[in-house]
Amino acid sequence: MHMDYTYAIDLDDFVDDFTDCKTGECRVNVLPILFQISQIITESEDLPSSLALILKVMQSRMRIVRGAVSLYDREGGNIFIHESFGLTEEQKARGTYAPGEGITGQVVEAGKAIIVPELRNNPSFLNRTQARTDGTDLNFSFFCVPILHGRKVLGTISAERVYANRRLLKQDVELMATIASMIAPAVELYLLENIDKVRLEAENQRLSAALKQRFKPSNIIGNSKPMQEVYELIHKVAVTKATVLVLGESGVGKELVANAIHYNSTTADGPFIKFNCAALPESIVESELFGHEKGSFTGAAAMRKGRFELADGGTIFLDEVGELSLSMQAKLLRVLQEKTFERVGGARPVKVDLRIIAATNRDLPQMVEQGTFREDLYYRLNVFPITIPPLRERGSDVILLADYFVAQYAEESGREAKRISTPALNMLMAYHWPGNVRELENVIERSVILSEDGVIHGYNLPPSLQTSVESGTSFGCGIEAKLAAVEYEMIVEALKTHVGNVTEAAKDLGLTRRILGLRMERYGLDYKAFRKK
Repeated sequence: MHMDYTYAIDLDDFVDDFTDCKTGECRVNVLPILFQISQIITESEDLPSSLALILKVMQSRMRIVRGAVSLYDREGGNIFIHESFGLTEEQKARGTYAPGEGITGQVVEAGKAIIVPELRNNPSFLNRTQARTDGTDLNFSFFCVPILHGRKVLGTISAERVYANRRLLKQDVELMATIASMIAPAVELYLLENIDKVRLEAENQRLSAALKQRFKPSNIIGNSKPMQEVYELIHKVAVTKATVLVLGESGVGKELVANAIHYNSTTADGPFIKFNCAALPESIVESELFGHEKGSFTGAAAMRKGRFELADGGTIFLDEVGELSLSMQAKLLRVLQEKTFERVGGARPVKVDLRIIAATNRDLPQMVEQGTFREDLYYRLNVFPITIPPLRERGSDVILLADYFVAQYAEESGREAKRISTPALNMLMAYHWPGNVRELENVIERSVILSEDGVIHGYNLPPSLQTSVESGTSFGCGIEAKLAAVEYEMIVEALKTHVGNVTEAAKDLGLTRRILGLRMERYGLDYKAFRKK
């Protein structure tokens, strides 16, 4: 009887530790699962079956958004994701670490769990998998527990989700630590029996990640599907000498694509010469491109090599090629066909070995129809066209680029700008960006200069981004309208900070709960929208 009573008390304590029904989540319902995991391990030490069950518990019972079990190849010094959910195969392949690297590496190195209540506030979080490219998941909590057998670290279990209740976060960490200790013997046996397979798996993931990275030029930012298609084209054409025509609106980054093609080509060590066909008067363009002989015209005191000659053995990039006159188009066509030309005032042909990359924001087929662009030149240039998508079609790349420019201009100007507020992010995402990446860069540079508290707010952005369409509210113009826009943003930030708690948000803003409620009603804000789920 005494033992039964003691057991009942222990069970009550255990149940209390894993129960949080105030938030609608009770951990008592995972007790049968723990028993089932222990049975699998006891009967067969079958790690795959145990991991499948653990990941299912994390996803369905604990509402984890992303979960992963990583294994540590001690001899190879690699930590890699073995099983996961919430990650694509590409993201999983990127999730490799060395001991001490990132949060996962720190857990392996120290053998102790790490809890991060909010990812945005932790500099150790590397986002190596790039599963959070739009920045919206940085309010997630993240925890990582070691899989320990004795004092030997065999791997980790990590998880991400939003926790409105810190007590529940602590309970989940304890639960995962319990599961990790249960599976540790099976993990060690698996590593011993499959060490070659494990090492091969880690190496395959590392090579896969490296290959994916090669497809993405280091000088271009963006992971959207349209840009992935551009990276694929760059990867295919870079190793050839084919003529490339880069198309796209003004400001999309055509020159960056030309750079990526040249510096990933077999002639990357050769010269990369750029020339803007619209930057100079027509009378000077020919001399600039083809060079001139001494005395060929007034002021030609010496022989001078042109851009084509300087690019010999490398690449020439002709930007705004649609602005060339018909006579210059004819001379460019000869270079494309024969790789030879004469300097101005010269009669001796000059032969060059180079690749030509041309770019334009003009509609060349329409210009051909109108007779302002040679049809034969168009077909010579259009061997391998690459169209760069406008920024408005690149989705969350806007946030990636904005964060990059914030860091760049904060460093250049010595400002403390660290992040972009939620209303400002919404405005950036909603805007149509007629000037594309170039316009975004200018907007962020201006906003960094105007920011005063380390945060770029909506009112730091240009008026063109603060219209009713972009901001989601109709503030209009004038001083009263701008004050309303500032008030709206402050209320949104306070509600977000306090997870929809109107009382705490009101205290933060120096208002009564009633006054805040009235102002929320004015702006159509509902506290429920800020509750973390």
